[in-house]
Amino acid sequence: MNVSRTNTEPVLNWIELALVLIALAMAFFCPHLGSNWFSKAEQSFGKLARRQGLAVFMVGLLALCARAAVLPLLPIPQPSVNDEFSHLLLADTLAHGRITNPTHPMWIHFETFQVIMKPTYASMFPPAQGLVLAVGQALAGKPFIGVWLSVGLMCATICWMLQAWVPPEWALLGGLLAIMRLGMFSYWSDSYWGGAVAATGGALLLGALPRVMRFERCRDVFLMGLGLMILANSRPYEGLVLSLPVAFALFTWIFGRTGAIWERFRHVGVLLTSVVLLGVLATGYYCWRVTGNPLRMPQQVDRQTYGVAPYFLWQHPGPQPVYNHAEMRDFYLHNELGFYKQTHTIVNMVALWIVRFTHIWFFYLGPVLTLPLIAAIAISPHGITWLGLREKTRLLLLSVMASIAGLMAEVFFFPHYAAPMTCVIIALVLLAMREARVWEWRSKPVGLFLTRAIPVICLFMVALRVGATPLHLPLTPSWPPSWYNSTSVETARARILAELQRSPGDHLIIVHYKSPSKLKYDWVYNEADIENARVVWARDMGRPANKELTDYFSGRRAWLVEPGEDIGEPPKLSSYPPHSGSGVE
Repeated sequence: MNVSRTNTEPVLNWIELALVLIALAMAFFCPHLGSNWFSKAEQSFGKLARRQGLAVFMVGLLALCARAAVLPLLPIPQPSVNDEFSHLLLADTLAHGRITNPTHPMWIHFETFQVIMKPTYASMFPPAQGLVLAVGQALAGKPFIGVWLSVGLMCATICWMLQAWVPPEWALLGGLLAIMRLGMFSYWSDSYWGGAVAATGGALLLGALPRVMRFERCRDVFLMGLGLMILANSRPYEGLVLSLPVAFALFTWIFGRTGAIWERFRHVGVLLTSVVLLGVLATGYYCWRVTGNPLRMPQQVDRQTYGVAPYFLWQHPGPQPVYNHAEMRDFYLHNELGFYKQTHTIVNMVALWIVRFTHIWFFYLGPVLTLPLIAAIAISPHGITWLGLREKTRLLLLSVMASIAGLMAEVFFFPHYAAPMTCVIIALVLLAMREARVWEWRSKPVGLFLTRAIPVICLFMVALRVGATPLHLPLTPSWPPSWYNSTSVETARARILAELQRSPGDHLIIVHYKSPSKLKYDWVYNEADIENARVVWARDMGRPANKELTDYFSGRRAWLVEPGEDIGEPPKLSSYPPHSGSGVE
């Protein structure tokens, strides 16, 4: 359902802003502070950075170690949001060697959000995130291992991408920034929503582009095609928007210059087309197995079955379907459709765009990474013009502008929707830092100090986030998500599930919501193999319908659970039907 959006004061952002202002003042008044130490550190840093393969490996390894190190603060999360459960369903399906699951005879009791029940029982999402979670489940029995590995791979591929756009020292710095800002505390590394997978796809796509145009190597073409396929199977729309400037640049490179056109097309175009075609066939096969039509995505089935509000601002609402459950009707007709209707005035649409841009800023930049962007603009002697920018910078800016324009056309938004352009944002920050580094004011190396201060501030903020609890800094669930995340949402569902899995026998839980319209986190999600699951979750459909369900699962002990309306309100768990005995609290 809806994620919690309490308006907790973003204390860490204010502290980060204060540190930025302090660093700015110090850059003007004592810019030589620590210069000897920084010079020595930069020499050692440069030696590692120039060993580019080792640098990429070390960034990935460090990302894995960093996330593992903060497990005492952010332990393996319990799913709470619709998208997480849906991705986990796909992971469970794939981990058991299936692409989809047959529709259960009692499917109407198990209907839930982001999951289709017909023509097969499956997640509505593209398979990339579920595949990563399935790897974790298959390797260690924990889907979170897949999240952990995907974060390490994301940071490594971002470093690899940056090596094609900026000097090695800056690329290594960008990889470290990715670890500190995304790989440790963000919800990408502390939930099953995703983000790292799509960011990896974007990094492969943008990292391969300059290499393909320079070397025309088969491996780079393959990695470009792989990036495209990852994007198509994680964030299809946003990935498509990001790929348009890349396609334009590649097309211009192949056909825009006389001589050797056929050679470039044969080395690049033919192989890339072959890789993409294989990916399209694989995706089509997946869709065929799930929906019965290779051109029909599971998400289309879900929206045609349940959705009314469209995904894009220019679209009109669809016909209202027949809902079998009040909580689903309230969500689709009130929450989603109500939000869509609010966007259809000029004032509200502009407000939506401002809020969305703010969310992107909070999550990807914050005060410290905004500083070099402002500094680069401020020190430009004659202003920044499009033609005055380097060709690489123009392409990166075009990619960001295309992505943001695509995001602004969508009705709904979370920061991981913008994940494909993660590497582009970091690249632009690094290019701005390079420009600002040479800035001098009255012969003082102001820019040099600022560029050295930025990673120090990021590292200090990580340390502050680690010590947030003993320092009593508020980290309750807040909105919008930022790099330091907020406390993970924990419902009582996971506790009840763990208790029943430890108790003997199999169980059936009938979930009754006292106020469906106030529902924030749904509880009715099941494993891929419902029939053989230790615990099955179902919706309360009234005594006659519930009796059909309990008769079908007559070998299971039946329970009634009533979740609290608020996260802190304990649920009521009792035997079903209620008069058959008292439950276990």
